[in-house]
Amino acid sequence: MEVEPTTGAPVDAVPRRVPVRQPRWHRRSAPPDGGTAWAPIEEVHWDGTPLREEPQRRAARRPGRRSASRREQPVRPPDPVTGLSVLLSLSLLAAFFAWVSAGPLWLAVGHSTSGTAVITNCTGGGLTQRCRGIFLADGERFLAHGVRVSGVPAERSATGSALPARMTGPAGGTAYADAGAGRHLRWLLGLLLVAGCAAGIARWTGATRLPDPRHRRWAVGVALAGPLLITVGFLGSAW
Repeated sequence: MEVEPTTGAPVDAVPRRVPVRQPRWHRRSAPPDGGTAWAPIEEVHWDGTPLREEPQRRAARRPGRRSASRREQPVRPPDPVTGLSVLLSLSLLAAFFAWVSAGPLWLAVGHSTSGTAVITNCTGGGLTQRCRGIFLADGERFLAHGVRVSGVPAERSATGSALPARMTGPAGGTAYADAGAGRHLRWLLGLLLVAGCAAGIARWTGATRLPDPRHRRWAVGVALAGPLLITVGFLGSAW
């Protein structure tokens, strides 16, 4: 006895033609005496729905066209004058932010000397406030004259006011009187701005637009290494 391979039933028991599934409105309007269309079993699904040819997806071919068009577009080299000016400007900004962040970073990691700062002169107010004073380390280990005192509250900026402060060492030029989250905000914002300058150097000098991947990696690495080396240099000088 021959068996149908898909269902396992005898070949004689499997119908050769099945009724085609019709829409509901068509079934309601059909005459009761029949009129149902029968199609070969190879041309319908298991539920009676006719087989239809799947339309080709046009979206699958679009990415290829876009990628091909992108490859065909030539990479325009950056303007040398613009790239050089941006390189110098962002390098100077990175050096400034690294210099400002070096001392607070050492204080945040515990490399500091506690003591007392006595205000000798304060000018300006708010963000433009500039104070100078004398720093006396605890235990009279050293005495620093004319140091810049950072983080002085407005109510304690009068001449002769004494407040606790910290310095990185006798060679440091700044005594930090910040307390709480302010001591971490200085170095964190500074290092983030240094990283932003490094990213700007890599972008505006054209390092990220080189066509060769190997050359692009080397150029981006050099662009990022410049501000990093500047920061390391200022950290060493602030030790």
